[in-house]
Amino acid sequence: MVDKETVRRGYDEIAETYAADRAEGGREREILARFVGDLPDSARVLDAGCGGGMPVLADLSESAAAVGTDISRTQLDLAADAVPDAALAQGDLAALPFRDGAFDAVTAFHSLIHVPRDQHRSVVGEFARVLTDGGRVLLSEGIDEWRGTNPDWLDAGVEMEWHVAGADATREHLRDAGFAVEAERRVRDSLDDGNDAQWAFFAARLEE
Repeated sequence: MVDKETVRRGYDEIAETYAADRAEGGREREILARFVGDLPDSARVLDAGCGGGMPVLADLSESAAAVGTDISRTQLDLAADAVPDAALAQGDLAALPFRDGAFDAVTAFHSLIHVPRDQHRSVVGEFARVLTDGGRVLLSEGIDEWRGTNPDWLDAGVEMEWHVAGADATREHLRDAGFAVEAERRVRDSLDDGNDAQWAFFAARLEE
């Protein structure tokens, strides 16, 4: 099972290296732009697992009231510098520090994969809880279930852990939380670490 403390400590230690390696172009930002373009004016959007704020939180802040949350305090410090207009809060995706119905939309890029597998359903339920009726979510997940650790992630001497639930399970979690999936797209990994992983991006709406 993923140890959240290992994940938090890892992202604290690797914050600047990760920010430098995360690609800022490509299909992921195109998918995000399409999603944001369908949101109401002045939408309040939560980026769940915002990391250092680039590029998702920064893109959101250009047209929405953007809020970021992350388990890593160091990542949030980077986000504060990179996206000064965004509000930030440290928190656990399985127990979001926000009231019910606080947001019109939630984004979660490459963050569910660091949550213990038995909590993925709870996290999606938390996304539903903090959304208004008819609110929307855009999240990424690996195609197939997989779990793993790396004691030297990005050649930075930092330990990291993952537990990917897979696309089928994520589809089920969304449905059980009251979401209707509106679009699903496959994207190659944009992190420059030499892998050929693919991600499924789900855009879904909370049914009223």
